[in-house]
Amino acid sequence: MLHMSEMNDVSIRTRRGWWIQLMFLSLTVSGVCSLVTVDQPPVLTSALGRAVMLQCQLLLSPGEKMKSSPILYWERMNAASTRLWPDSDEYRSRVALLDSNPNSSNKSMMLKDVQWADSGKYRCKLSIHTETRSRKLGNGSLLVVYDTMSFNLTHQNDSLLRCEVKASCDPALVLSIFRDGVKLQSVNRDPRCAAAAQLPVTLSESVCGKGGGKYECQLHLNQNLITKSSFYYNPPVPEPWFLYGSLLLVPIIFLLVLITAYLCRC
Repeated sequence: MLHMSEMNDVSIRTRRGWWIQLMFLSLTVSGVCSLVTVDQPPVLTSALGRAVMLQCQLLLSPGEKMKSSPILYWERMNAASTRLWPDSDEYRSRVALLDSNPNSSNKSMMLKDVQWADSGKYRCKLSIHTETRSRKLGNGSLLVVYDTMSFNLTHQNDSLLRCEVKASCDPALVLSIFRDGVKLQSVNRDPRCAAAAQLPVTLSESVCGKGGGKYECQLHLNQNLITKSSFYYNPPVPEPWFLYGSLLLVPIIFLLVLITAYLCRC
């Protein structure tokens, strides 16, 4: 049981805790604890030959004010740190900002006609002038490129389903086949595959269609679904050879009965 002095001490500490939380909230709202961050999604995907949005968002706390327009840089995080924006001869005809307003918080950029060589990590950088000058970096987004997935019966076996897809080389890629929502089997990419590799790899998996239903092939990178394809399989009905034989025997038996009856009358 707590004594009166101990209870008072607990009450004082509780009130102090509330006061600290209220002071922190007040400072945050007033801008003392203001923050400037650059947000990028960890993974982006694009079909080969299509366009992809390289997402970047500037986040300011309520108390933070920009004294001038931020200067935007986009770079590819390879060995040479290739610049995409601004003034990039290599990407000039393939990149465009989604919002050309320099004061916009949306710093995303569109990359057109994505090729296998575009696989890799991209980072958004902003030179910002608030109370102090600073450069803020995004965490970077990994771009995974993939081609059209094929999922169909093989020519050699009309009950064997085969799934195949070509994608950027990444050890976290997993190709899985499901039947009516239940995973049948999966195949992982070779773990020795370097995530920065530009050459595509082919993942394939086959299952035997033992029963009818909806089969679905899915390509994942960690928890991110990249692409999928469905196939509705109806197993072939076996030929009723016994029925065919029975039907052929009916006229033969009938003919034998007639011949037997005729011979008996004679």
